[in-house]
Amino acid sequence: MAKEIIDVLMELRQKKVPHAVATVVEVIGSVSAKTGSKAVIDQDGGVVWGWVGGSCAESAVCQTGLQCMATGETTVIDVDLDDEVLGVGMPCGGSMRVYVEPIRPKPTLWIMGHGRIAECICEVGDLVGLDVVVNDPSATLVKFPSAARLVTDDLDYQELKPGPEDFVVIATQHKGDHESMRRALALKPGYIALIASRKRAGLVMDYLRQEGFPEDELAKVVARAGLDLGARTPEEVAVSVISEIIMLRRGGSGLRLQQLPRTGQAFAGARTVETTHGCESCAPAGHPAVPAEAES
Repeated sequence: MAKEIIDVLMELRQKKVPHAVATVVEVIGSVSAKTGSKAVIDQDGGVVWGWVGGSCAESAVCQTGLQCMATGETTVIDVDLDDEVLGVGMPCGGSMRVYVEPIRPKPTLWIMGHGRIAECICEVGDLVGLDVVVNDPSATLVKFPSAARLVTDDLDYQELKPGPEDFVVIATQHKGDHESMRRALALKPGYIALIASRKRAGLVMDYLRQEGFPEDELAKVVARAGLDLGARTPEEVAVSVISEIIMLRRGGSGLRLQQLPRTGQAFAGARTVETTHGCESCAPAGHPAVPAEAES
């Protein structure tokens, strides 16, 4: 049975594979693709479903798809097909405009521990678009209804398997925090944070030094976790920690918005790139940003 686009997208999402969706939004002149034609581009730059035209157009769209996956930004490209192809003097046809949207896997937020702070971090983490995994023997769906997954039988932390873009927050309330931290450090996730008192954080770091972790590795540990918001309650602590994660994920500065210099542009959006038929001899030319909000 032929797959629909939704089937392909669901498979890629479940596998956590980056991909992009290209949609023809406008055609002018003689173009083989039609308005609304779609293609799904995988992380290797190949079309795994759909069609947006012949090899010339496909080359340009796939190249743009790879760029979008790398930056996380949507792009609109103008593909000029009214040009020579491979020097044979035969034009492909008219031109078309293609909207390319990258779809990158959600990072996973690994929460080690339970308690009210862990519960709040789970809830807020889910709200901001993270896949939340809670690893603790006491974790229940009643306490963590927003979790994508609960791990309750992992005494040696072997189920803690963060990737390089994932976030690990250790909130075990001292129990096993040094052991889970050792496991997390060995796997090199994008962010490792410890929620503990200053004294306890110091003890954990000393333990890791004794275990042979070099200082450059220990420098990657955020202890203590979160931004300085003056947080007091578990809910406020959760907002502080997730704010730090958002800052790192989106490349923020942590400054108040009124401290940022005025740029004259209200928000970032899709870029428009004009290109020819996509053969190697054609170099895309960049154009100013089009103010349209985008979600990666």
